[in-house]
Amino acid sequence: MANSPYIFDASADNFQRMVLENSAKGPVLVNYWSPKAGPCMMLMPRLVRLASEFGGRFLLVMLNTDELGQLARSHGVVSLPNIKVYRHGKVMDTLHGAESEDTVRSFIRKQLAGSTDTLLLNALSTHAQGDTASAVRLAAEAALADPQNTRIPLDLAKLLVLQGRYAQADDLLQALPAEVRDELPELSELAAHVSILRTAREAPPVMELEQAIAANPDNLEAHYQLSAVQLVANNYDAAMQQLLEIAKREPGFRHDAGRTGLLALFELLGDEDVRVVRYRALLQAAIH
Repeated sequence: MANSPYIFDASADNFQRMVLENSAKGPVLVNYWSPKAGPCMMLMPRLVRLASEFGGRFLLVMLNTDELGQLARSHGVVSLPNIKVYRHGKVMDTLHGAESEDTVRSFIRKQLAGSTDTLLLNALSTHAQGDTASAVRLAAEAALADPQNTRIPLDLAKLLVLQGRYAQADDLLQALPAEVRDELPELSELAAHVSILRTAREAPPVMELEQAIAANPDNLEAHYQLSAVQLVANNYDAAMQQLLEIAKREPGFRHDAGRTGLLALFELLGDEDVRVVRYRALLQAAIH
Protein backbone atom coordinates (compact mmCIF):
# COMPACT_ATOMS: atom_id res chain seq x y z
CA MET A 1 0.00 0.00 0.00
CA ALA A 2 3.07 2.25 0.08
CA ASN A 3 2.15 3.74 -3.34
CA SER A 4 -0.77 5.66 -1.80
CA PRO A 5 -0.27 8.53 0.67
CA TYR A 6 -3.62 7.70 2.26
CA ILE A 7 -3.25 3.92 2.83
CA PHE A 8 -0.94 2.15 5.27
CA ASP A 9 -0.39 -1.34 6.64
CA ALA A 10 -0.75 -1.79 10.39
CA SER A 11 1.83 -3.48 12.56
CA ALA A 12 2.11 -4.16 16.26
CA ASP A 13 4.69 -1.37 16.47
CA ASN A 14 2.86 1.36 14.53
CA PHE A 15 -0.80 0.84 15.54
CA GLN A 16 -0.63 3.36 18.39
CA ARG A 17 0.84 6.07 16.19
CA MET A 18 -0.80 5.21 12.89
CA VAL A 19 -4.33 4.71 14.20
CA LEU A 20 -4.86 6.08 17.69
CA GLU A 21 -2.66 9.18 17.48
CA ASN A 22 -3.66 10.05 13.91
CA SER A 23 -7.32 9.76 14.87
CA ALA A 24 -6.88 12.99 16.86
CA LYS A 25 -6.33 14.78 13.53
CA GLY A 26 -9.15 13.16 11.54
CA PRO A 27 -11.04 9.91 10.94
CA VAL A 28 -8.97 6.73 10.62
CA LEU A 29 -10.63 3.70 9.03
CA VAL A 30 -9.09 0.36 9.95
CA ASN A 31 -9.88 -2.53 7.62
CA TYR A 32 -9.50 -5.76 9.59
CA TRP A 33 -8.95 -8.45 6.94
CA SER A 34 -7.52 -11.86 6.22
CA PRO A 35 -6.06 -13.09 2.92
CA LYS A 36 -7.90 -16.38 3.57
CA ALA A 37 -11.34 -14.73 3.60
CA GLY A 38 -12.89 -14.22 0.16
CA PRO A 39 -15.20 -11.36 1.22
CA CYS A 40 -12.18 -9.45 2.55
CA MET A 41 -10.49 -9.71 -0.81
CA MET A 42 -13.66 -8.39 -2.47
CA LEU A 43 -13.89 -5.43 -0.11
CA MET A 44 -10.26 -4.34 -0.22
CA PRO A 45 -10.15 -2.90 -3.79
CA ARG A 46 -13.33 -0.94 -3.05
CA LEU A 47 -11.69 0.65 -0.03
CA VAL A 48 -8.55 1.45 -2.00
CA ARG A 49 -10.61 3.21 -4.70
CA LEU A 50 -12.56 5.18 -2.11
CA ALA A 51 -9.41 6.26 -0.28
CA SER A 52 -8.19 7.73 -3.56
CA GLU A 53 -11.60 9.24 -4.33
CA PHE A 54 -11.80 11.07 -1.00
CA GLY A 55 -8.24 12.32 -1.42
CA GLY A 56 -6.95 12.20 2.13
CA ARG A 57 -10.10 13.17 4.01
CA PHE A 58 -9.60 9.96 5.98
CA LEU A 59 -6.69 7.62 6.59
CA LEU A 60 -7.11 3.97 5.61
CA VAL A 61 -5.13 1.41 7.61
CA MET A 62 -5.06 -2.28 6.65
CA LEU A 63 -4.66 -4.76 9.52
CA ASN A 64 -4.00 -8.40 8.62
CA THR A 65 -5.70 -10.44 11.35
CA ASP A 66 -3.68 -13.55 10.44
CA GLU A 67 -0.59 -11.67 11.60
CA LEU A 68 -2.15 -9.49 14.30
CA GLY A 69 -5.00 -11.60 15.63
CA GLN A 70 -4.49 -10.69 19.27
CA LEU A 71 -4.50 -6.97 18.46
CA ALA A 72 -7.66 -7.35 16.39
CA ARG A 73 -9.43 -9.26 19.18
CA SER A 74 -8.43 -6.59 21.71
CA HIS A 75 -10.38 -4.12 19.57
CA GLY A 76 -13.49 -6.28 19.51
CA VAL A 77 -13.04 -7.89 16.10
CA VAL A 78 -14.73 -11.31 16.06
CA SER A 79 -15.78 -11.58 12.41
CA LEU A 80 -14.49 -10.48 9.01
CA PRO A 81 -14.61 -8.26 7.01
CA ASN A 82 -14.73 -5.56 9.66
CA ILE A 83 -14.14 -1.81 9.25
CA LYS A 84 -13.80 0.32 12.36
CA VAL A 85 -13.70 4.12 12.41
CA TYR A 86 -11.41 5.68 15.03
CA ARG A 87 -11.66 9.26 16.22
CA HIS A 88 -9.75 10.71 19.17
CA GLY A 89 -8.46 7.27 20.08
CA LYS A 90 -11.89 5.60 20.25
CA VAL A 91 -14.00 3.44 17.93
CA MET A 92 -16.85 5.62 16.68
CA ASP A 93 -18.56 3.23 14.25
CA THR A 94 -18.23 -0.22 12.69
CA LEU A 95 -19.23 -1.67 9.32
CA HIS A 96 -19.51 -5.46 9.03
CA GLY A 97 -19.32 -7.54 5.86
CA ALA A 98 -18.26 -7.04 2.25
CA GLU A 99 -20.74 -4.26 1.49
CA SER A 100 -21.12 -2.68 -1.95
CA GLU A 101 -18.96 0.28 -2.91
CA ASP A 102 -21.95 2.65 -2.70
CA THR A 103 -22.76 1.42 0.81
CA VAL A 104 -19.17 1.87 1.96
CA ARG A 105 -19.06 5.32 0.34
CA SER A 106 -22.18 6.38 2.25
CA PHE A 107 -20.70 5.01 5.46
CA ILE A 108 -17.53 7.05 4.94
CA ARG A 109 -19.46 10.21 4.11
CA LYS A 110 -21.40 9.86 7.35
CA GLN A 111 -18.14 9.71 9.31
CA LEU A 112 -16.68 12.73 7.52
CA ALA A 113 -19.83 14.80 7.95
CA GLY A 114 -19.93 14.07 11.66
CA SER A 115 -16.25 14.86 12.01
CA THR A 116 -16.33 18.22 10.23
CA ASP A 117 -19.62 19.29 11.80
CA THR A 118 -18.21 18.61 15.27
CA LEU A 119 -14.98 20.46 14.52
CA LEU A 120 -16.81 23.48 13.15
CA LEU A 121 -19.25 23.60 16.07
CA ASN A 122 -16.32 23.33 18.47
CA ALA A 123 -14.57 26.14 16.62
CA LEU A 124 -17.55 28.48 16.88
CA SER A 125 -18.10 27.55 20.52
CA THR A 126 -14.43 28.14 21.30
CA HIS A 127 -14.60 31.56 19.65
CA ALA A 128 -17.71 32.42 21.68
CA GLN A 129 -15.70 31.62 24.82
CA GLY A 130 -13.06 34.16 23.79
CA ASP A 131 -10.36 31.82 22.43
CA THR A 132 -10.33 32.84 18.77
CA ALA A 133 -6.83 31.46 18.17
CA SER A 134 -7.93 27.92 19.09
CA ALA A 135 -11.14 28.44 17.11
CA VAL A 136 -9.12 29.22 13.99
CA ARG A 137 -7.11 26.01 14.45
CA LEU A 138 -10.28 23.90 14.81
CA ALA A 139 -11.90 25.52 11.78
CA ALA A 140 -8.74 24.89 9.77
CA GLU A 141 -8.91 21.20 10.73
CA ALA A 142 -12.53 21.12 9.54
CA ALA A 143 -11.58 22.74 6.24
CA LEU A 144 -8.85 20.15 5.65
CA ALA A 145 -11.24 17.32 6.53
CA ASP A 146 -13.96 18.50 4.13
CA PRO A 147 -12.46 20.64 1.33
CA GLN A 148 -15.70 20.58 -0.68
CA ASN A 149 -17.69 22.37 2.04
CA THR A 150 -17.58 26.08 1.17
CA ARG A 151 -19.16 27.11 4.47
CA ILE A 152 -16.01 26.08 6.34
CA PRO A 153 -13.56 28.47 4.61
CA LEU A 154 -16.20 31.18 5.00
CA ASP A 155 -16.37 30.70 8.77
CA LEU A 156 -12.61 30.24 9.01
CA ALA A 157 -12.02 33.51 7.16
CA LYS A 158 -14.39 35.32 9.53
CA LEU A 159 -12.43 34.00 12.52
CA LEU A 160 -9.14 35.10 10.94
CA VAL A 161 -10.58 38.60 10.41
CA LEU A 162 -11.61 38.77 14.06
CA GLN A 163 -7.97 38.05 14.92
CA GLY A 164 -6.82 40.80 12.58
CA ARG A 165 -5.13 38.23 10.35
CA TYR A 166 -6.34 39.87 7.13
CA ALA A 167 -3.56 38.52 4.90
CA GLN A 168 -4.28 34.90 5.85
CA ALA A 169 -8.03 35.40 5.41
CA ASP A 170 -7.50 37.05 2.03
CA ASP A 171 -5.15 34.29 0.81
CA LEU A 172 -7.67 31.65 1.90
CA LEU A 173 -10.60 33.27 0.08
CA GLN A 174 -8.64 34.15 -3.05
CA ALA A 175 -7.48 30.53 -3.34
CA LEU A 176 -11.07 29.37 -3.78
CA PRO A 177 -12.24 28.81 -7.38
CA ALA A 178 -14.23 31.69 -8.88
CA GLU A 179 -17.27 29.45 -9.36
CA VAL A 180 -17.32 28.72 -5.63
CA ARG A 181 -17.37 32.43 -4.79
CA ASP A 182 -20.14 32.97 -7.34
CA GLU A 183 -22.27 30.20 -5.83
CA LEU A 184 -22.15 31.75 -2.36
CA PRO A 185 -22.77 35.55 -2.47
CA GLU A 186 -21.87 35.91 1.20
CA LEU A 187 -18.45 34.47 0.49
CA SER A 188 -17.90 36.85 -2.43
CA GLU A 189 -18.86 39.84 -0.28
CA LEU A 190 -16.56 38.71 2.53
CA ALA A 191 -13.71 38.25 0.06
CA ALA A 192 -14.14 41.85 -1.14
CA HIS A 193 -14.29 43.12 2.45
CA VAL A 194 -11.20 41.19 3.57
CA SER A 195 -9.21 42.26 0.52
CA ILE A 196 -9.99 45.90 1.33
CA LEU A 197 -8.88 45.49 4.96
CA ARG A 198 -5.65 43.78 3.97
CA THR A 199 -4.88 46.33 1.28
CA ALA A 200 -5.52 49.28 3.60
CA ARG A 201 -3.15 47.86 6.20
CA GLU A 202 -0.37 47.35 3.64
CA ALA A 203 -0.92 50.54 1.57
CA PRO A 204 1.46 53.53 1.36
CA PRO A 205 0.34 56.96 2.65
CA VAL A 206 -2.57 58.70 0.86
CA MET A 207 -0.41 61.47 -0.60
CA GLU A 208 1.96 58.95 -2.13
CA LEU A 209 -0.95 57.06 -3.71
CA GLU A 210 -2.47 60.24 -5.12
CA GLN A 211 0.88 61.17 -6.66
CA ALA A 212 1.18 57.71 -8.22
CA ILE A 213 -2.28 58.00 -9.78
CA ALA A 214 -1.58 61.51 -11.07
CA ALA A 215 1.60 60.22 -12.73
CA ASN A 216 -0.18 57.20 -14.20
CA PRO A 217 -4.02 57.10 -14.18
CA ASP A 218 -3.87 53.44 -15.29
CA ASN A 219 -2.08 52.41 -12.09
CA LEU A 220 -4.93 50.19 -10.92
CA GLU A 221 -3.09 48.94 -7.85
CA ALA A 222 -2.75 52.52 -6.60
CA HIS A 223 -6.46 53.14 -7.29
CA TYR A 224 -7.32 50.02 -5.32
CA GLN A 225 -5.03 50.84 -2.42
CA LEU A 226 -6.46 54.36 -2.22
CA SER A 227 -10.02 53.01 -2.24
CA ALA A 228 -9.13 50.69 0.63
CA VAL A 229 -7.56 53.43 2.70
CA GLN A 230 -10.52 55.74 2.12
CA LEU A 231 -13.01 53.02 2.96
CA VAL A 232 -11.34 52.16 6.26
CA ALA A 233 -11.43 55.89 7.05
CA ASN A 234 -15.21 55.85 6.27
CA ASN A 235 -14.73 58.14 3.25
CA TYR A 236 -17.22 56.14 1.21
CA ASP A 237 -17.62 58.60 -1.66
CA ALA A 238 -13.86 58.78 -2.24
CA ALA A 239 -13.59 54.98 -2.01
CA MET A 240 -16.38 54.45 -4.54
CA GLN A 241 -14.76 56.91 -6.93
CA GLN A 242 -11.58 54.82 -7.01
CA LEU A 243 -13.49 51.53 -7.37
CA LEU A 244 -15.46 52.97 -10.26
CA GLU A 245 -12.22 53.92 -12.02
CA ILE A 246 -11.05 50.31 -11.69
CA ALA A 247 -14.36 48.95 -13.03
CA LYS A 248 -14.13 51.27 -16.04
CA ARG A 249 -10.46 50.69 -16.83
CA GLU A 250 -10.10 46.92 -16.26
CA PRO A 251 -13.09 44.84 -15.07
CA GLY A 252 -10.94 41.74 -14.50
CA PHE A 253 -8.55 43.43 -12.08
CA ARG A 254 -8.26 41.48 -8.79
CA HIS A 255 -11.22 39.21 -9.55
CA ASP A 256 -13.45 42.13 -10.63
CA ALA A 257 -12.54 44.13 -7.53
CA GLY A 258 -14.00 47.39 -8.83
CA ARG A 259 -17.50 46.05 -9.39
CA THR A 260 -17.61 43.69 -6.39
CA GLY A 261 -16.22 46.37 -4.11
CA LEU A 262 -18.90 48.80 -5.21
CA LEU A 263 -21.64 46.19 -4.77
CA ALA A 264 -20.42 45.48 -1.25
CA LEU A 265 -20.61 49.20 -0.46
CA PHE A 266 -24.07 49.46 -1.97
CA GLU A 267 -25.18 46.66 0.33
CA LEU A 268 -23.57 48.34 3.32
CA LEU A 269 -25.05 51.81 2.71
CA GLY A 270 -28.49 50.76 1.47
CA ASP A 271 -30.45 51.56 -1.67
CA GLU A 272 -31.76 54.89 -0.35
CA ASP A 273 -28.32 56.43 0.12
CA VAL A 274 -27.74 59.16 -2.48
CA ARG A 275 -24.18 57.95 -3.06
CA VAL A 276 -25.47 54.46 -3.85
CA VAL A 277 -28.03 55.86 -6.32
CA ARG A 278 -25.34 57.89 -8.05
CA TYR A 279 -22.64 55.26 -8.23
CA ARG A 280 -25.01 52.45 -9.15
CA ALA A 281 -25.98 54.44 -12.26
CA LEU A 282 -22.32 55.20 -13.02
CA LEU A 283 -21.39 51.53 -12.63
CA GLN A 284 -24.18 50.45 -14.97
CA ALA A 285 -22.96 52.94 -17.58
CA ALA A 286 -19.36 51.77 -17.14
CA ILE A 287 -20.03 48.06 -17.61
CA HIS A 288 -22.46 48.51 -20.50
